[in-house]
Amino acid sequence: MEFKDLDIILASGSPRRRELLTGMAIPFRVADAYAVEERYPASLPLAEVPGYLSRLKSEAYPKPLEENQILITADTLVLLGERALGKPKDRQAAIEMLNTLSGGTHHVTTGVTIRNHAAQVTFSETTAVTFGTLSMDEIAFYVDTFRPYDKAGAYGIQEWIGYVGIERIDGSFYNVMGLPTRLLYTKLTDFIRTRYSANHKSMNEI
Repeated sequence: MEFKDLDIILASGSPRRRELLTGMAIPFRVADAYAVEERYPASLPLAEVPGYLSRLKSEAYPKPLEENQILITADTLVLLGERALGKPKDRQAAIEMLNTLSGGTHHVTTGVTIRNHAAQVTFSETTAVTFGTLSMDEIAFYVDTFRPYDKAGAYGIQEWIGYVGIERIDGSFYNVMGLPTRLLYTKLTDFIRTRYSANHKSMNEI
């Protein structure tokens, strides 16, 4: 495997990102929580915000990275036209968000930054998600049962609402959960080959 002898650190409190990295068979540990002021320039196009914030989270990591350490940070944004939907503050906000998403298409963009002691790469992926028309009873049932207050856009695609409410997905399913897994795997393995293969070769020849 590409990951031998590397200390891969996921700086995220999201249980879904932990689940996805585990499913990718990437050995990792979770960073201790640290403060990040998640602000971005008002002039920045919304589609570029997740990448920007993932870099911000990476640069705010409070410990210097050692040579064998790789830090992964990410940010996900739900976009409805020119409007960004964050995490709902309460039940009513969650219901209003889902009612807005009902019967239409929105976009989910996840930005990811991979960084070691000497280099970093940032990338993002966007998925289009189309909801069927949801009744207010269905929306209330989902919110009261699953309490999606920690999820941007007030829903988790892997939960009940994803099974019964989503008509179509154009792009990566897992990107909507919080990580573009195929793209992340490709970028991470390329990063490791580029940054570490020469070192490993020289070490093996000694």
